[in-house]
Amino acid sequence: MTMFFTEWMQYSFMKHALVAILLITPLFGILGTMIVERKMAFFSDALGHSALTGIALGVVFGVSDTDRSMLLFAVAFALLLNMLSGRGMAANDTVISVFSSFSIAAGLVILSKGGNFSQYSSLLVGDILSITRTEIFYLAAILFVTLVFWAFCFNSLHAVSIHRTLAKSRRIPVRLMENLFAVLTALIVTVSIKWVGMLIINALLILPAAASRNLSQNLREYHFFSILFSMFSGVVGLLVSYFINAATGPVIVIFAAVIYFITYGYGSKMQ
Repeated sequence: MTMFFTEWMQYSFMKHALVAILLITPLFGILGTMIVERKMAFFSDALGHSALTGIALGVVFGVSDTDRSMLLFAVAFALLLNMLSGRGMAANDTVISVFSSFSIAAGLVILSKGGNFSQYSSLLVGDILSITRTEIFYLAAILFVTLVFWAFCFNSLHAVSIHRTLAKSRRIPVRLMENLFAVLTALIVTVSIKWVGMLIINALLILPAAASRNLSQNLREYHFFSILFSMFSGVVGLLVSYFINAATGPVIVIFAAVIYFITYGYGSKMQ
């Protein structure tokens, strides 16, 4: 058992990755509960796909810091989706799917021009082992901001997710709450893509919260189990991926999916 811990703990990149996992997974666990409740799985998935277009626009306009262009585009993309979804001209999933498809296609066309897409292919699955100490501090700051936001805005967000008209009658700024949540989700998704991967980031947001929903009897349990499942999947997935020499993100998703299936079976028996 001692060798198990000493072998991987001697590497600084593994220590950094572990700290990053302990910061990222609570973010996913917290956000995931509201994303699942508001049926926004397509929304967070579209944000992940929009990263390619953000990078592509940065390349087109000669922006040296593509992370910044990716973040700015994700925020604008999230606000645009919110605006169009609120008009009710088409089903939300249809609007999101159309924009997501266009976004990823446009990004692929621009980035693959001249056969240069290979330098961006790492974003598809991410690499948590490449995270730096400075980036860990950024994650800690985002976690702090998210906790503050949750403490002050959760009740309003929850009311909006239950019934928008009722929330308006209680003088809750519905559109502002929706936009703030969309921007926060865009921020976390975009920042995490580099280490988690755009192909699986939505799964890490949805699976722990969905598994928690199978077991929870109240909101406190819902948040607790979502964060617990997210952190457990992250830590175990990181260690297992190290010993089997596999990409960390997909291994974490596999463990999160296993937890979901277990809780689904347990929840079905309890009904």
